Amino acid sequence: MIALSPTMQDGVIAEWIAEEGQAVKPGDALCEVETDKATMPYESPVSGTVLKIVKAAGQTAAVGEIIAVLGKPGEDWAAVIAGATPVAERPAAGPSAGVTSTEASFPALGPIEPTVAAPAAPPLSAPPAAPRASTASAPSSPAGASPSSPAGIPPSSPLARRLARDGSVDLRTLRGSGPHGRVVARDIMAAAGKDTVNADAPKSAAPGGASIGMASRGLRDERVPLSRMRSIIAKRLGDSYSEAPHFFVRAAIDMERLLELRAAVNEGRDKPIGLNAFVMKLTAAALERHPLVNASWEGDAIRYRPAADIGLAVSLDAGLITPVVRACERKGVEDIDAELADMVARARSGALKPEEYADASFTVSNLGQYGVEEFTAIINPPGSAILTLGAVSKEAVVRGDAIVARRTMRVTLSSDHRVIDGAVAAAFVAELKALLEEPALALV
Repeated sequence: MIALSPTMQDGVIAEWIAEEGQAVKPGDALCEVETDKATMPYESPVSGTVLKIVKAAGQTAAVGEIIAVLGKPGEDWAAVIAGATPVAERPAAGPSAGVTSTEASFPALGPIEPTVAAPAAPPLSAPPAAPRASTASAPSSPAGASPSSPAGIPPSSPLARRLARDGSVDLRTLRGSGPHGRVVARDIMAAAGKDTVNADAPKSAAPGGASIGMASRGLRDERVPLSRMRSIIAKRLGDSYSEAPHFFVRAAIDMERLLELRAAVNEGRDKPIGLNAFVMKLTAAALERHPLVNASWEGDAIRYRPAADIGLAVSLDAGLITPVVRACERKGVEDIDAELADMVARARSGALKPEEYADASFTVSNLGQYGVEEFTAIINPPGSAILTLGAVSKEAVVRGDAIVARRTMRVTLSSDHRVIDGAVAAAFVAELKALLEEPALALV
């Protein structure tokens, strides 16, 4: 098992696609592995026969463990394992890089590349995302987008979705036999009356695991095992909240000028630029002026970051992910918005690369589309601060001697007190408030 993300320590075999005794060739899907962020297909790097499945579906394999053995028909799989050296790191490019075996052409399956990360693979078209199950636990928040697939579509594996499209099978008519009701390849084959899987069909990445659509479930007494992503989210946020002394600074922002600017920029555009892009751009400007906030705690040192690498919390079927727009201070709102749209779509299809959601220096979380006025969030390491955005709504505001209605948004900055002092956080929020209320100040 290789590490499919920077923080991955192990993964769960979600489903075996290949069977023992089955002949495979390079690119054939062998199994699907549920990591901390997505369920990804493992593809065979070589031609051979599946001699032994070492880790069964549902079992956890640590990074570096062997999950299966490929070899020649009749070859002693135990001898292959005995002579293999598990690899814990991603191999270099090439079909046999990092692969160990008694014969180089038939490796033990530790270092098989996932589809979405294979350096030589062509870009894959993402299947429609499964319906979203929004989570309320901070710092999770959707990026302001609605679910990209119709309601009623059950969670499904990448191969199942591909087979369903190829065979014109309606996923909404199926009851999944996989973990947590997940539709897997055998369900599609049964519905289509097929006995075999087309292993040559292109493979697509899938969302991070089974989702629980609480709005449609109704009240019931049920114990649902944690998905891999939910387990990781629980651990990381628990660690963050227990290790980092959080404190919070709040402000109410007059959004009239920024919303007028956004309307002017979007005039005549087929695809309007989202509010998140404007907020991230102006946040980057504030971080440039207050670099002490753009920092990371590293135990015996504080690392001050050279660029505003801002993450945006996005909800997935199984939890949340934080795509990162690098160096926002050097990009325009159009570029930021385009990157966000691309990464959010790929995040929801499971095709986001690990380096695209890691190492944010600052995070933004927006629950405003749900009508939430304000909320606090847990810091997303390695950053030391996270900014939450509430809904924009009209409020009565005193202007001179008059009371007027102004579109207002409430924000909260959660900070790590080990890195950021109260006065530093307050000065940053004051700067951000000034920039959001008068965007032209970012030009000064």
